Amino acid sequence: MFTRYASLCCRLSCKCSFPYQDYARYLKWLTLVLLSYVAVVFLVKVDWTAALEGAVAPTFPLTADSFTMIVAILGTTISPYLLFWQSSQEVEEINDKPEAEALRKSPGQAPAEMSRMRFDTFLGMAVSNIVAIAVMMSAAATLHAHGKTDIATAAEAAEALRPVAGDFAFALFSLGIIGTGMLAIPVLAGSAAYAFGEAQNWKCGLENKPWEAVGFYSVIAAAVLLGLGIEFSSIDPIKALFWSAVINGFVAVPIMAAMMWVASQRNQMGRFTVSTPAFIFGWAATAVMAVAAIVMLVLKLL
Repeated sequence: MFTRYASLCCRLSCKCSFPYQDYARYLKWLTLVLLSYVAVVFLVKVDWTAALEGAVAPTFPLTADSFTMIVAILGTTISPYLLFWQSSQEVEEINDKPEAEALRKSPGQAPAEMSRMRFDTFLGMAVSNIVAIAVMMSAAATLHAHGKTDIATAAEAAEALRPVAGDFAFALFSLGIIGTGMLAIPVLAGSAAYAFGEAQNWKCGLENKPWEAVGFYSVIAAAVLLGLGIEFSSIDPIKALFWSAVINGFVAVPIMAAMMWVASQRNQMGRFTVSTPAFIFGWAATAVMAVAAIVMLVLKLL
């Protein structure tokens, strides 16, 4: 997952004279810009005792707003697009390598491939969660601590940080925003194209030329134009991001349940059925997300 961001960005934007692997060798390091958010934490004044206590034993009011925030956090951590995107990228990687085959056809490749995917996913999720925690801690210690709780744009968040944390923290935070945008936009647009295109049985894949997969690339273009259009509309982009995360939190539940069910079926997966620890943790994560969504709805209706 960590290196897949670079591969997808390259494939989406660099369908020109150089293969994406050449770009991925350099572009993958762009993900390191996300660590600028971690640096911000050490440049601002953080009450580390309170922060650690809150991380180990968080407290929050049992209100609809609290559970809406929880659903949003879960939805942006386990987003449905990740499931479509990573599976599609694995298929494309098989197509890219003449020696690679689907594991059910070539089970001898399984140990190395499973190890690669496990490392890739663990590293990517670790980095993303560390960055997310750093963003929340730096925002809490600066913006929230000084009463700035209504942020409309990412630029406004960066500007609000400058007088509180200084120019260097402002520069790092801004660098993180730019890097995040360069990495996230192509991934989100590409994931939407894979999900919609495969549902319609269209020809999909970033290895295809635009005229070879018109529907697939049309979805990418529409997604990018829609995102640009929000900038020129009256829609608050920060609220739009928040509510899209809430929607992801709801949508992820049935998708995860279906995924866990299929992964446990031997007639579908053969020798690659999900392991017992993954089965337990997978269903536990699904249950937690389902409970949070249900509680949010109940509290909203009360």
